Amino acid sequence: MDIMTKQETMNKLFKENGLVSEDVFKHQHYTILTRAGIEKIQANMGIEVKYKVIRCEPNFAVVKAYASLGDETPLETFGSALKGTSHKDGSTNTWYVMEMAEKRSLSRAILKLAGLYSLGGVFGEDEADDFKKSKN
Repeated sequence: MDIMTKQETMNKLFKENGLVSEDVFKHQHYTILTRAGIEKIQANMGIEVKYKVIRCEPNFAVVKAYASLGDETPLETFGSALKGTSHKDGSTNTWYVMEMAEKRSLSRAILKLAGLYSLGGVFGEDEADDFKKSKN
């Protein structure tokens, strides 16, 4: 049985899902997949996602994502967003908190089913506004 390193596993998953350099960027401590990269993985793997709104308020939202591959039991995960004036008092600075919570739940679900979360240090760009700032 061959044991692959984290980098070999990531390279294999990236090739299998048709990711290119524009789909990924390096944060100081993490590898970040762009929204386009997340959606490429979802399409390539045939991942189906359904959502349930858990909480929706003007400044706070929580969305549960149910994601599945074929006949497998759906994976459940959450995404949330809290409107704040900075990352110290919220998780987003946008007024679109419901949409941000939905995008975060999608990113988490796809990365989990693709096996990227188990590698550690891989996140979707929608998971935190700080990731987007580091891209610039």
